[in-house]
Amino acid sequence: MSNLCGLGVRVDGYGYQNYQVTPVYDSLIAKLIVKGSDYVTTVNKVYRALCEFIIEGVNTNKSVLLNLLQLPQVKENNITTNFVEQHLTALFAKQSHPELCFSHNDNGLPTQQDFNIPIDCEGVMSPSVGVLVELCVKEGDTVFKGQTLAHLEAMKMEFPVKATLSGTITHITVAMDSPINSAELMFIIAPSDVDTGEVQIENELDLDSIRDDLLEVLQRHEQLNDDARPKAVQKRHEKGMRTARENINHLLDEDSFNEYGAMLIAAQRKRFSVDELRKMSPADGLVAGTGTVNNAIFDDDSSRCIAMSYDYTVFAGTQGIMNHKKMDRMLDLAKQWRIPVILFAEGGGGRPSDTDFNGIAGLDCHTFVAMAALSGLVPTIGIVAGRCFAGNAALLGVCDVVIATKSASIGMVGPAMIEGGGLGTFTAEEVGPVSVQSPNGVIDILVENEQEAVDTAKKYLSYFQGAVTNWQSDDQRKLRHYIPENRMRIYNIRDLISTIADIDTVLEIRQDFAPGIITSLIRIEGKPFGLIANNPSYLGGAIDAVSGDKMSRFMRLCNAFNIPMISLCDTPGFMVGPEAEKQATVRHIARIFAAAGSLTVPFFTIVLRKGYGLGAQAMAAGSMHSPVFTASWPTGEFGAMGVEGAISLAFSKQLAAIDDINEREKMFKSLVDKAYENGKALNMASYMEIDAVIDPLDTRKWILRGLKATPQPNNKTETKHSFIDTW
Repeated sequence: MSNLCGLGVRVDGYGYQNYQVTPVYDSLIAKLIVKGSDYVTTVNKVYRALCEFIIEGVNTNKSVLLNLLQLPQVKENNITTNFVEQHLTALFAKQSHPELCFSHNDNGLPTQQDFNIPIDCEGVMSPSVGVLVELCVKEGDTVFKGQTLAHLEAMKMEFPVKATLSGTITHITVAMDSPINSAELMFIIAPSDVDTGEVQIENELDLDSIRDDLLEVLQRHEQLNDDARPKAVQKRHEKGMRTARENINHLLDEDSFNEYGAMLIAAQRKRFSVDELRKMSPADGLVAGTGTVNNAIFDDDSSRCIAMSYDYTVFAGTQGIMNHKKMDRMLDLAKQWRIPVILFAEGGGGRPSDTDFNGIAGLDCHTFVAMAALSGLVPTIGIVAGRCFAGNAALLGVCDVVIATKSASIGMVGPAMIEGGGLGTFTAEEVGPVSVQSPNGVIDILVENEQEAVDTAKKYLSYFQGAVTNWQSDDQRKLRHYIPENRMRIYNIRDLISTIADIDTVLEIRQDFAPGIITSLIRIEGKPFGLIANNPSYLGGAIDAVSGDKMSRFMRLCNAFNIPMISLCDTPGFMVGPEAEKQATVRHIARIFAAAGSLTVPFFTIVLRKGYGLGAQAMAAGSMHSPVFTASWPTGEFGAMGVEGAISLAFSKQLAAIDDINEREKMFKSLVDKAYENGKALNMASYMEIDAVIDPLDTRKWILRGLKATPQPNNKTETKHSFIDTW
């Protein structure tokens, strides 16, 4: 190889005397780099440098490059990225003249004579450097245009050599296993009017054929289906339970499920064969993937979801090494793309029978903190039917909402661990039944069965997916009559809420826990809202310690996902007394004000009847002037504390000085009536302590107009990441 150099000319090379150029890997032995003052000058300089470039002992693509530089399109800089591909045949011209001067036709392309091919034939050139590994034809064969004639191997890949026209193979110029250079003549074809119909039919694709590799994949997927496991499915059905795949199919929209990790098997290859594990542990006991929920109502972005279900038919739904890996993958996707997560959590916790891992206790598992990291970032829903213990219960407890069937048992450990710890012997049904876990606040929504659980999950998720266009409302005139004229009489707050909300849109959260406060998701004219309300049927609507927990968590939930809030206030204040203080009421009630202080969503307060003291301020997000508006129905009454108690304190000496009991009672009633008159809603509004007194009939209108007065957050871009307290 000559040492070519000069002004603006550079050669990077690797070739040397006796160097063996391999066709298997990159065969570049020299690179010519030229610099010129303009495009035309540079092209001419490249051409001249190539003419002076001498490489002996090996075939090169020098002639191809010289041909390329002589094409008019190249000289005029009128080329595209696929130009060489389009002119490939013309560029692969063999030259016998050492001076490398080429003859061209009127189109600027090399003439047929340059190929050293008979004038009535056409040559087929090698498309690349390589080794001939397969000859598909022989001399004398009739071929059609596009038919594969041979295969070359280069860079560990095989490349087909195809016929450029129909005709008869007259010469084959290469031999099997021989190295082939780029643009080397391989076949000569004499063109003819060949009827290629039969050949083409033979080479047509059979679109119904299944290759062996695909057949193996299809068979593996068939092994995952419930139909392939009739005994396991029958056992579930006999217990009145559904399989993991039945639940996911019910949850997700039809044909929307992309399953991840379906080919996993349990990490027990040291104990069982792979075939045995495929039968024993399909998907390693966790069915997981992406899909959509409620897509017929909401757009694709709002309806996207990650669904995961432990499979109780596989090692009792326990958490194996591989299904932890799968879940970690899904949780990473949920965090990265902000996809809501729904988890069917039935199962027995960690799986001690997995042996194929390098470690001791597996306490470096990332799944639990990954699930927790989603709190406040995306909605998370936990569903449980049957037994849910240990690690499964820990994941369930992190979820924003827990939906459980009446057959559920939920505990941080199962019976075996309890007995092993010397704490007694219990059945699974005795450890955390719903009779315990629903009143104590672990369960947010209690349902009859798995079908209702899935339907409830869909409904819950819909509030975070956006507004709906189809809605109906009740006759709002009913609102004028819910509050009894006798101010001491209770009423049904849930019926009142159902009337304010669109029909069939109230979803109450934690109904059995802290019954003095109602927390619900509702819709008004299709728009989602979070609603809190005092329940006068329990403690007269007084706010106790657990009510503080319930309220503050619900406020954080709505705030995290930009759900506007409505407060229906009817409270005499906080629960007081020595017994109340034993419940750490001071701290629990303070949580309401802490949550209210960080609210960024619109908050609307409607005072239905009683609005007394700090309890009323808590129902108004800390102050009657904290909400977008604080309005009262005509039945509203206000005071720094309960009227009767306030009179008893303020006038204790005057009342004690009256000996006659009847006169004392008469004076007390007179003072109370006067205080009530002073604390009426109309009088409060006259001092601007509240914003308005409204006709109950107009409650929905006031809320919707208030919503329009505030900027609307974009849930897709403005979701805040502040974790939601699990309690």
